[in-house]
Amino acid sequence: MAQIIAGAAFVEKKDVRTSELHGLSQRGGSVETHIIFGEKVYSPLVDQGRADLILGLEAAEALRKIYYANSQTIFLVNKYLIAYQGSLAEDKIIKDLGLLAKGKKYFIEASDICKKELGLEVLSGVYLLGFAAFKNLIPLKPESFLKAIENLMPQKYQESNKKAFELAKN
Repeated sequence: MAQIIAGAAFVEKKDVRTSELHGLSQRGGSVETHIIFGEKVYSPLVDQGRADLILGLEAAEALRKIYYANSQTIFLVNKYLIAYQGSLAEDKIIKDLGLLAKGKKYFIEASDICKKELGLEVLSGVYLLGFAAFKNLIPLKPESFLKAIENLMPQKYQESNKKAFELAKN
């Protein structure tokens, strides 16, 4: 997802910086990615309270990133929860996000939609990117995302990723 966003910004000739913190991702943990683009970018890291958009592939991860939010931050969250011992219930996470996040919030069942419509739950991230692009939650054109998919994805995955992206148009 980060590469696609950065690729779309690059297509639009924006200065782009990215940073990934993998942590325990090799053991099922999260990957935190920062992407900044614009006229001129000097740092790849988003400062606390300075995020424009927080995109969460899983509800609890979105809640954990609340410290990057401000009153204008948009949350776009896949309504999906990875349950583990001691984890909060999905409705509690969504309620807490609703109370803590002051900006617009979108809870989308992207995993379920992609599994039902495309047979591949793994495309949920690209679906969320399509949602963000078509709803103008991210200042990049949908065509730029599609071009980035063409530029970055192996040929055999391009069609399914483009379908997931376009599915979010409705």
